[in-house]
Amino acid sequence: MSPLAPQPTRRVAVLGGARVPFARSDGPYATASNQEMLTAALDGLVERHGLQGPGAVGEFVAGAVLKHSRDFNLARETVLGSTLDPRTPAYDIQQACGTGLQAVIAAANKIALGQIESAVAGGADTASDAPLGVNDRLRRILLEARRAKSTGARLKALGKIRPGHLVPDIPRNAEPRTGLSMGEHAAVTARAWGISREEQDMLAAASHQRLAAAYERGLFQDLVIPFRGLARDQNLRPGSTPEKLAALKPVFGLDAPGPTMTAGNSTPLTDGAATVLLASEEWAEARGVEPLAYLTAYETAAVDFVGGDVAGGEDGLLMAPAYAVPRMLERAGLGIGDFDLVEIHEAFASQVLATLAAWEKRGLAPVDRARLNVAGSSLATGHPFAATGARIVATLATLLAEREGPGRGLISVCAAGGQGVTAILERT
Repeated sequence: MSPLAPQPTRRVAVLGGARVPFARSDGPYATASNQEMLTAALDGLVERHGLQGPGAVGEFVAGAVLKHSRDFNLARETVLGSTLDPRTPAYDIQQACGTGLQAVIAAANKIALGQIESAVAGGADTASDAPLGVNDRLRRILLEARRAKSTGARLKALGKIRPGHLVPDIPRNAEPRTGLSMGEHAAVTARAWGISREEQDMLAAASHQRLAAAYERGLFQDLVIPFRGLARDQNLRPGSTPEKLAALKPVFGLDAPGPTMTAGNSTPLTDGAATVLLASEEWAEARGVEPLAYLTAYETAAVDFVGGDVAGGEDGLLMAPAYAVPRMLERAGLGIGDFDLVEIHEAFASQVLATLAAWEKRGLAPVDRARLNVAGSSLATGHPFAATGARIVATLATLLAEREGPGRGLISVCAAGGQGVTAILERT
């Protein structure tokens, strides 16, 4: 075969995952950095899968959305601070809330092409330790002073500093193009699709109840690593019911009649980290490890949430999976009925329900709610932005494996910037 001829791709196995329990911001992890949390998750994976040896893992790819300047080389610094071989190459990736899943895809592509045999993918985010930027006016003055050619010119520049310049730029959960928060964007979409408060509260309550049940039956025994006094996700409320959630006041969409989105049916700001172990079948077989599932397809999409059909609901900020999933299923020759499990990241209950409605509008069959987020999702676990994709991949692979027989799972993750990352896991 010519060295330039295309090489056949290989199946990519999901072998396991490890994450720290997710915590509400300004709580138990208030002083934990992205690197500290990601290192804890990686060390847990290394210990549980015996990855301490030289060259055990081909590559580590991970990222964070809220990054300090000290996090410029987060993945590599995490490796150097972990029990993984320090010779393991690592690099950062970032695609807002899709970061964790996109990291999995990046690592999987290298394995599929035979460039590496194994990899760890993941992500971390801390809303507690969000970076504070220097006031832009102060920054310009300091740069002017640095460029000054004399002491007098430097002092003249510094003399321009006023008390108001010392106020830091605090990061906002808002889209730069619109100035609206993700919640406000979701409220626009909820109105466009006619998503009711009752539906949202029912979905949110189910997420908590299902996550609690999953913990009770030991689903996360090999997935969650105790960290800083937590053994379970701090946001979990096992006693959540639609009736209790109905008592909460709306917090988004207050500029229009009948707001429906509350703190209870929206994801809280969260701290946490998650990792996933991926490998070729040959690597897994050589180590006597049975794959949990295989990553068989993935697709990304983006919508024009600034100038598109936003009011009509088609191009809402979090609606890109409504385009990505139908496209991916058509390419794979599959329909919704071919999936035993469906995992939709719950940024907001309204966004999940709008996505389901959009899939049906585009010709997909309705999703059986008994197959949707069967072990809970982000409304119950919380959502450390870059960690969520890795959490979902590891959880879904574990759910497929416990079914024992063949199975197939769908992953859908919406992301800031009007993007979506989706994937398919299969167990044969």
